[in-house]
Amino acid sequence: MAARLIMKMVVAETHDLADEVRRFVLRHPRRSVLPQPEAGAHVDIRLPDGRVRHYSLCGDPADCSQYVVAVKREDGGRGGSRWIHENVAAGSGIHVSAPRNHFPLAPDAQAHVLIAGGIGITPMLAMAQQLVRDGAPFVLHYCARSAFRAPLLADAVEVCRTRLHGWFPHDAGGRRFNAQAVLAALSPGTHVYCCGPAGLVDAVRLATAQQPGVRLHVEAFVPTAPRPSQAFELVIASTGQILQVPADRSALSVLRDSGFRVASSCEVGVCGSCECRYLEGKAIHGDVVLGPDRQAKTLMLCVSRGEGRLVLDL
Repeated sequence: MAARLIMKMVVAETHDLADEVRRFVLRHPRRSVLPQPEAGAHVDIRLPDGRVRHYSLCGDPADCSQYVVAVKREDGGRGGSRWIHENVAAGSGIHVSAPRNHFPLAPDAQAHVLIAGGIGITPMLAMAQQLVRDGAPFVLHYCARSAFRAPLLADAVEVCRTRLHGWFPHDAGGRRFNAQAVLAALSPGTHVYCCGPAGLVDAVRLATAQQPGVRLHVEAFVPTAPRPSQAFELVIASTGQILQVPADRSALSVLRDSGFRVASSCEVGVCGSCECRYLEGKAIHGDVVLGPDRQAKTLMLCVSRGEGRLVLDL
């Protein structure tokens, strides 16, 4: 649970895109080479009031000279995107973390199917650039109300060319994405990646659930399920110390109050900073980061809980 590197970067360029999305090009004032990102990675942007927001890198993963993010203004959200749109301009200084990747391309995939909804195109664009470079088979399905409201569409066309399929139902002759029809009978070894609204993710999940040999990967920056809220007990494996976690508090907050220095960032289960291994007990997971394999061994302390008693590897 080591803390991530935080860098004071400068906004080199901004570009307004479709559907109230703005692209920000971030460079370091002294470093010409930044920590290498992977396709699918995101960075944390730390706001002056302490809030942290997470944005996928949409630039070329091979370019270590800059990070590129695209931020959609959400006036009905938690206020972070609105603050960035209103206060961050070319020349602004901004604190940015080193990249972290919970949405990587599977190295053993026989084929890749990328599915993006709206601003969910951001990690997919970086993935597509990597797959083109690798010569790997893939297609990208891009869903938006219309081509006019699809941010980064021109970039996706340039990168993907004939491998891009646009689903824009409000355009003349446009069609709505039908996951059951488009994703029917995928070949074993196909990996499907989806980032977008909950309805799109749910449809893709349903369409791929019963297909043998097909793996689904989902990216989300907001919790997709209600948080569990039952009280439970934590045991610290190294000392035997027992901590009580009330129903209205997180394991993270209880550990902090007990003197444990635990890395954290979003505290809503989407960034992966507070991942912790557990040795005994049954965890109730409330994050959108861990897959089933990792859930059997680790949890996110900010949102996940235990059934009765959990022994932490601390």
